Amino acid sequence: MKAWLFLLSAIGLEVIGTTALKASDSFSRLWPSVLTVLCYGAAFYCLSITLRTMPTGVAYALWSGIGIVLITAVSWLLFGQELDAPALIGMALIVAGVVVMNLFSTTTAH
Repeated sequence: MKAWLFLLSAIGLEVIGTTALKASDSFSRLWPSVLTVLCYGAAFYCLSITLRTMPTGVAYALWSGIGIVLITAVSWLLFGQELDAPALIGMALIVAGVVVMNLFSTTTAH
């Protein structure tokens, strides 16, 4: 359970960091740049704790899959990023992959 909390924290921090990265305007704005560095550092720290007990491949698949969907949703809401049918289908496949891994794979039980 602890690994899941740290993994979800890592994902949330990475999404905040990536959102701040967009707002930093290529690191030309101070506070979004500072937030980016702090969030990425904290995200990797949380991920490192997750990797103590969760298999690396599983943790990284969850980190990247959930992160992709969340940052796309944030970009759509905050920055007006358009999502066409292939983008939505691709994200649905990512979500399906994460669900399949968690429901049916014995790898996630380690």
